[in-house]
Amino acid sequence: MKAVIQPLKRSEARLIAGLSLASMVIFINLYLVQGMLPLISTSFEITMSHATLLLSATSFTMAFSLLIFAVMSDRVGRKKPILVSLILLCVTDVFAYFIADFNQLLSLRLVQGVLLASVPAMAMAYFKDELAGHGLLKAGAIYIAANSLGGIAGRLLGGVMAQYLDWQQAMLLLTGITLIGTALAYYLLPVSHFCKPENISKKRFFRRTDFNGFCLHLGDAKMRLIYLVGGIAFMVMVNQFSYIQLHLMQAPFNMGRFEVTLIFLCYLSGTYASYHSAKWVTSHGLNGVFKGATLLMFAGSLLTIQDTLLSIYVGFLLSAFGFFLLHSSCNAWVANRAEHHRAKATSLYLCSYYLGAAVGGPYLLPFWHQWGWSGVVLASLLALTLMSFVIVKVLHAKPDAEPLVTA
Repeated sequence: MKAVIQPLKRSEARLIAGLSLASMVIFINLYLVQGMLPLISTSFEITMSHATLLLSATSFTMAFSLLIFAVMSDRVGRKKPILVSLILLCVTDVFAYFIADFNQLLSLRLVQGVLLASVPAMAMAYFKDELAGHGLLKAGAIYIAANSLGGIAGRLLGGVMAQYLDWQQAMLLLTGITLIGTALAYYLLPVSHFCKPENISKKRFFRRTDFNGFCLHLGDAKMRLIYLVGGIAFMVMVNQFSYIQLHLMQAPFNMGRFEVTLIFLCYLSGTYASYHSAKWVTSHGLNGVFKGATLLMFAGSLLTIQDTLLSIYVGFLLSAFGFFLLHSSCNAWVANRAEHHRAKATSLYLCSYYLGAAVGGPYLLPFWHQWGWSGVVLASLLALTLMSFVIVKVLHAKPDAEPLVTA
């Protein structure tokens, strides 16, 4: 007999909407620079390949800050750190208006990476505290889809800014968007009912239990493998989008500043995959989803070698679909598997995920300089092959109880 799916309560719907909007603000700020590479290159007199390091730098500090926010959320709750970080993000966007040196911008992006970690570190734990069963799966799928939409919006907005605005005008517009998103998140996010923040007035902020919590998940062999899968997949995916822009701006394509950012619309296939990932994991199990997603990432990368606009766009549609299906499944699986220290479990996954993004730029750079886009594809296939071996190890590990993989 088919299970009856209960509709979401008003507070649950507000939670999903609030965290999704907060997530979009975070990812617009994170990925805006990826669409602004031409403007950054001309404004700060550097090469566009050099400008790609801004994303790596932000991802690097973001990765390790996820662990700090994971501890903080157990001390002071989920809502307060998210809102404070969003407000401080508005302030740093104002500071960006006055920056005229690339090294200063790099330093600011390192600081922003810390603030951008708040929502990703706490979102799945926040959902797990307030939701259960299908509601948790649905919330996770909608949240990852919102991440995708925020990434698309940030990159396309960056392309518009690069085409029509100067640096100062672009930063004013970004500040306004961040401020509006922060206000909406403040209005929508409900007070947590189930997470009871600890009293830290007479205790140390970081304790041995925090260290033990991280060790608990790192000691889980399956968790470690899933962390590695997410890191490698994101290393390939996000940095391919940076280098394809450089390729499309060269002959024979010679695309303009905004035109080149239209490649980011391929993320919409990932948005669709994220939204339906809960249903597909339930129907086909983690085994089938992982295999299908990996094959799509391989096929998408290989297809771009034909070097026509059609093959490049179709290739990125396939890769984005496969990547977000894989990421959504991993993200929900980690949150569901963690019985204790949930925020620490998801933050460790995302730490690996964003470290992958940070490492991917420098990893692909020498391949780009040596062989152009073909070199980027070669490096991507090498990384995806390694990821495939890790996935095989996950799927052949000793089975245990995993609600997400039962049909």
